[in-house]
Amino acid sequence: MKPYKFKPYLKTTIWGGYQIAPFKGIYTAQPNIGESWELSGVPGHESVAEERGLVDDVDVGLNLVELIDKYKGKLVGERVYKKFGNKFPLLVKFIDSRQDLSVQVHPDDELAQKRHGCSGKTEMWYVIKSDVGSKIYSGLRKSITPEDYERLATAEPVNGHSPMQDVIAVHEAHQGDLYFLPAGRLHAIGAGNFLAEIQQTSDITYRVYDFGRKDQRGHLRELHIEEAKEAIDYRVWPEYRTSYDSTQPTSKLINCPYFNVNRVVVQVAAQIDYQVDSFVVVVCLWGEANINGVKVRQGETLLVPACENVLYIFGQATFLTATM
Repeated sequence: MKPYKFKPYLKTTIWGGYQIAPFKGIYTAQPNIGESWELSGVPGHESVAEERGLVDDVDVGLNLVELIDKYKGKLVGERVYKKFGNKFPLLVKFIDSRQDLSVQVHPDDELAQKRHGCSGKTEMWYVIKSDVGSKIYSGLRKSITPEDYERLATAEPVNGHSPMQDVIAVHEAHQGDLYFLPAGRLHAIGAGNFLAEIQQTSDITYRVYDFGRKDQRGHLRELHIEEAKEAIDYRVWPEYRTSYDSTQPTSKLINCPYFNVNRVVVQVAAQIDYQVDSFVVVVCLWGEANINGVKVRQGETLLVPACENVLYIFGQATFLTATM
């Protein structure tokens, strides 16, 4: 089983920019593309397999759910299939923020299951590039109570400034920065950032503050202040940026119950065996290479089947890889 390529779902957003299509090497007249869903099992937006250089490829046109149903543990891993069935557990995106995104929070598994009957949302961001002075918002800079939060979130902005902005930790963004965002952590992507996101398969978001922004009809976007109150982790942590050794060909980025992510830099060739009963997602950040017989270049994402998950890489490229 060769690695799979999928058609990206390009999502126009009020805050989106113009970098995703050029980064991926595709042409589209679609404006304000804020997200490219590279690999998705979200109902209604399941990724569809594209041509990958094989003759008479019978899997082209099947969506991710159909492929899992067809190949089961051979595709995603026996352990993963036993736990998730035909649901793909990760959502992989590129995000281009021309404007600040809303300050938001995601529920954990327990709260999401109780309210929505689905998984919670833990995620990570890897900054591919950022404008000078751009910001990442992650976590609390000072301790507040749920009652403090409700008062701050409902207070009227003064000269466009909300009191909520005074309690959220602000970080200057740089290329290669890594942020782990467990469910419950307040966060927002600042204007001028282009990043890769890997997350649990969930589209549940509670919007806390939106900088007074209006939609295309001139209406303020909906906030979810009460829903977020129970979801927020009110603890203050000493550090919100995740450190890693960027000098190594393979750097371990995130190891959590929901995904394990590495950064891989290949100069000529490499062989990588993660020794897990899992698929491998490969997100190409730069360059081009051949992985297990399939060509991949900057802006493309591969799904490597669990039954063939030793990576044989030839080329010059930088990747993120994700396993379960």
